[in-house]
Amino acid sequence: MTGPAHSGTHHLLAFDSGIGGLGIVRALRTLNPALAIEYLADTAVFPYGEQDDAFLVERILTLISEAISRLRPQAVVIACNTASTLALDALRAAWPDMPFIGCVPPIRWAARITRSHVIGLLATRATIRRPYLTHLHGLYAPECKLLAHAAPGLAACAEHLFRGEDVPARTIQQEIAGLFERDTKGELDVVGLGCTHYTFVLDQLRALSPARVTWLDPANAVARHALSLLQNHPEHTPPTFQPHAWFTSMPPDAEALRRKLPDFGFEDIALWENLPTSEKMTA
Repeated sequence: MTGPAHSGTHHLLAFDSGIGGLGIVRALRTLNPALAIEYLADTAVFPYGEQDDAFLVERILTLISEAISRLRPQAVVIACNTASTLALDALRAAWPDMPFIGCVPPIRWAARITRSHVIGLLATRATIRRPYLTHLHGLYAPECKLLAHAAPGLAACAEHLFRGEDVPARTIQQEIAGLFERDTKGELDVVGLGCTHYTFVLDQLRALSPARVTWLDPANAVARHALSLLQNHPEHTPPTFQPHAWFTSMPPDAEALRRKLPDFGFEDIALWENLPTSEKMTA
């Protein structure tokens, strides 16, 4: 799924703190293989879920603003729950004409399909503690009991699995055990993924959870929403466009990551600070 130059299509930027947003990139490319997609991962401060809120708002706004100015996408997918719940309002205020597509915990979806009215969310500490989650629960699932569980090490497990490394089942089990321990009556039947990284550990989550549990991955829904917004924009891609996967610092096990990137339409790792001066001036 490598990327030649594009023409007659839309130009999109997807952003995450690491590799999690690549699940949404994969969904986008499946739905529309012609899309011109660039990816930006803020690996310099991964994981976002463990960072200070005020620091993240400032950093995300600065980094995305720089990316919009340099790359000139037609829309930006904030393919990160932490960044979405924290910085979308600030981004939209700063760039009122730019469509931003965020990722939010799939509380509404879970409430729609649960039979027991006991739903779960697996997310980072940052997403779990924010008032935004309480707002979603009250708005879309007031009749449901919500078991929200923070799994601080699960994003790192996903990064390792993505690179083809071994992650013991017991490590993942320890990350999710607290969720099911709170389900004392065995009623929990739907669990949403509240972090895009968890796409890459979904098979393990299914294997380690009770058979009654349905896991919800919002990646396809986010991709469909992005494409629906782009329908209102004329097709446009820079004439010499080549898809880049930008990283704000060289990620761990870079060679293993480099081998995976072509599956998502990217040839190699590109360091964000190493963008050529001529490209900065003309993007």
